[in-house]
Amino acid sequence: MNKDKRVNDLKLKQIVIFLTFCFFISCTSEKKHLKTIHGAQIQIDSTITAVDSLDIFVKPYRVRIDEVLDSTLAHAPLPLLLDDGARNTSMGNLMADIVLEETAPLFQKQTGKNLDFVVLNRGGIRSIISAGNVNARNAYEVMPFENYIAVVELDGAAARQLFTFLAEAPRPHPIAGIQIVLGKNGKLESVTINGSPFDENRNYFVATSDYLVNGGPSIGFFDEMVSITDTRYLLRNAIIDHFRKVDTLVARVDSRFIQLDK
Repeated sequence: MNKDKRVNDLKLKQIVIFLTFCFFISCTSEKKHLKTIHGAQIQIDSTITAVDSLDIFVKPYRVRIDEVLDSTLAHAPLPLLLDDGARNTSMGNLMADIVLEETAPLFQKQTGKNLDFVVLNRGGIRSIISAGNVNARNAYEVMPFENYIAVVELDGAAARQLFTFLAEAPRPHPIAGIQIVLGKNGKLESVTINGSPFDENRNYFVATSDYLVNGGPSIGFFDEMVSITDTRYLLRNAIIDHFRKVDTLVARVDSRFIQLDK
């Protein structure tokens, strides 16, 4: 009996100590309040010297990254620009063509279905490619975001809405695999997809950025979708893969978007 009493007394003491501790913490925390926050801008410039130990540790990684990013993958005989055409541009056409060429076989392998065309957004292309050697660093400059290529299935009505949006958009959004013709009044006149007239009675598979699929910068790209396929293929990786395959990057303003004479 005495043993049981000692055990009970010990448990009681532990409980009292615990409750006392909780009370002390609650009282202490109530007395502490954030009153002010002070901040200062620290200028990052050449006056800041590297910490030798950190610089030595990072150097081999930095050297290897620079080797990978700066290795020549292709050559651009002419600059690829974003302002050399009213309705389509050389840089935008290059991007759309890369997505079409690199995604079509992947999508066919994943689903057994054929990719019909490509639509990207002008704002997603963040840099031009200057004439000269082209490397992986250029791909990161053009596409700094972690955007993946998605394939959207649209029925005929939704596809027509997309074409109308592209026709009326004030910016030249990149397209590939389709030709859009505007009438004299500036309205959508006709659409040709892979050499065949647009058929509103069938569905189409459109490669694009998952950023646009998830809402993107503006409503209008993909209001209604039958299905979405995540290719798990980074848009930037598609660019780098294409650079590795070709010796010369060639793209120009062409007739994939036509405005009939007014």
